[in-house]
Amino acid sequence: MARTEVLVVGAGPTGLVMALWLDAQGVKVRIIDKSTGPGTTSRATAVHARTLELYRQTGIADAVVAAGHRSSGINMWTGGKRRAHVPFNDFGDTVTPYPFLLIYPQDLHEAFLVERLRERNIEVERQTELVDFTDNGTGVTARLRGPDGHEDTCEAAYLTGCDGARSTVRTVLGASFEGGTYEQRFYVADVEVESDPFDGETSIVFDGPEFMLVMPYGRPGVLRFVGTVRGDRAEASEPLTFDDVGHRSVAALGLTVRTVNWFSTYRVHHRVTERFRHGRAFLLGDAAHVHSPAGGQGMNTGIGDAINLAWKLAAVLKGRAGDDLIDSFEAERPVFARKLVETTDRAFTFVTATGNVAEFIRTRIAPLFVKAAWSVDAVRESMFRVVSQTMIDYPGSPLSAGKAGKVSGGERLPYVRFDGGDNYGPMSGIGWQVHVYGAAQAGLRDWCEAHAVPLHVFDWHAEHGAAGLARDASYLLRPDTYVALADPQGSPANLDRYLGERNIRLAR
Repeated sequence: MARTEVLVVGAGPTGLVMALWLDAQGVKVRIIDKSTGPGTTSRATAVHARTLELYRQTGIADAVVAAGHRSSGINMWTGGKRRAHVPFNDFGDTVTPYPFLLIYPQDLHEAFLVERLRERNIEVERQTELVDFTDNGTGVTARLRGPDGHEDTCEAAYLTGCDGARSTVRTVLGASFEGGTYEQRFYVADVEVESDPFDGETSIVFDGPEFMLVMPYGRPGVLRFVGTVRGDRAEASEPLTFDDVGHRSVAALGLTVRTVNWFSTYRVHHRVTERFRHGRAFLLGDAAHVHSPAGGQGMNTGIGDAINLAWKLAAVLKGRAGDDLIDSFEAERPVFARKLVETTDRAFTFVTATGNVAEFIRTRIAPLFVKAAWSVDAVRESMFRVVSQTMIDYPGSPLSAGKAGKVSGGERLPYVRFDGGDNYGPMSGIGWQVHVYGAAQAGLRDWCEAHAVPLHVFDWHAEHGAAGLARDASYLLRPDTYVALADPQGSPANLDRYLGERNIRLAR
């Protein structure tokens, strides 16, 4: 019988990141997938700023950015004319080190993550599927079927279900998956065009009843189309081709498609499971929540699930926290997932609604609204934060405490640039750390040294105050870089109290 600490079921981006983050923290991990290899086609293409910020922790962010394509803005087109332009880089660089939308197709993304695991001597066990498992309260025993049909068992302390919308883990658990399926049928196509007028930016196109999203695909003249199938073909039972879908939007943009490299149609679902934790088994990514492609949030949300859970599992397995630390996963990620489903549902309903009134609002009113809203600094920053997932916070989490300045426990640490530098430089590892802006209180440095917690003291700048940080306060950051404790007193005693109340024991 094989033994491991965490069995990861599913080798999509969520499972691969889970395995990578666990191994980086010294956790023994095994990852299986019933497929023969990484995906060769992709629906998910967007990697958002918050994901890249977290990727810095294992040193892969720069390589991912280099491999992808930076899309620095979004255009809205109606009737063959660009009605609104939303650039990112004129304000996003005050929010994050990554003020752009990165286009990095999921198939390439998966292959990249697989190679990073291989460098750590971890191989994805392909054509290996989960048959069943039992949770005895102290561990999980999983029954697996290998490529030759032979079955064996694996014992693990925990099991993570990262196996997609048709999750076997969720089925074995008998977990709910409430929601539904939109009536609209969508298509996705990767095409080569004679000329690309978008200059590497993403475009939303409304032309009559048609909706189409156009994204760069990382190579000149190659674009991805995502659109609605309209008319009689929407209910066709036979497989469709690119010739079967409406081309009004393509023609309105003046595009000539030379080659269709890939085409597929699909239905969009919106579902969330009731609970993400079931004893020693967990549901993450599409196994826990699926939603419309509006905003390209799905893959990034699954990766966020994995990173949120990975550091908590590692802390418990290393004896540095009680099992109740893992309960905070249930208190944090489902709340965001449900909010995301509601938000993307509203956006999806807007872009796919039929009828003359809906078309008028999309083609006439929406561009004017976007242009007006984008002229307001606070509005465009808020819109960018939503799309980039830099707005995610955990105010109701049992791990969130205190408030210093305008920053509360559970929030993402404000990104601040100053004198050619920024305060995100230290976030290049997975572990607890303390930030002080100004001067550290007496004894804080000794406390951090005694607990093997890095202390980063930044000279006070006006920019820190403008970002909402308090002078001389201490900010204890979790291993996933969210603020755990914001303490205006900067007191070592308050750090001790915070950790003691949560049964968290730091290294040393």
